[in-house]
Amino acid sequence: MGWPMRWLAPGDADQMAAVYRDAVLSQTQGLYSEAQTRAWSQVAQEPAFRAMLKRGLGLASCSGSDLSSIEAFALLEPGDRLSLLYCRGRASRQGRANALLERLEHHARGCGCKQLHTEASQLSRPLLLRRGWVTAAAEVVVFAGVSFQRWRMIKPLTSIGFRHG
Repeated sequence: MGWPMRWLAPGDADQMAAVYRDAVLSQTQGLYSEAQTRAWSQVAQEPAFRAMLKRGLGLASCSGSDLSSIEAFALLEPGDRLSLLYCRGRASRQGRANALLERLEHHARGCGCKQLHTEASQLSRPLLLRRGWVTAAAEVVVFAGVSFQRWRMIKPLTSIGFRHG
């Protein structure tokens, strides 16, 4: 099913923070420790999170015809970096993240971007791999004093064609 999407607006920050927190708390069991989940879920309360939302370009996947209710979102910040991709637990595994990525990749390609990059969690990495992203390196980062493994990934946006002639 195609879900309605719209561009994110400055007034969406509270909903985006709520979606972020819900995604982390509802979907990370078995992938992260309790301490990691707790630390990660707090990131949306930091001023840097809201600043990134203001600078970025993002899309929201909304519930039904209600374009004010955000179920998932994705953000490019800067324009060649997928900085956020989160979906509420109740709305996960419905194709929302895939649809958001498809549209943002199309937008970036249209703006002349040759590739996107991101730092993927254990939660998002499988989806990105299915969408043609490539793992460039593994790394360990620290949030709120807790270590996390994540993967630097890239997605080429141009297709390589054969030249005839």
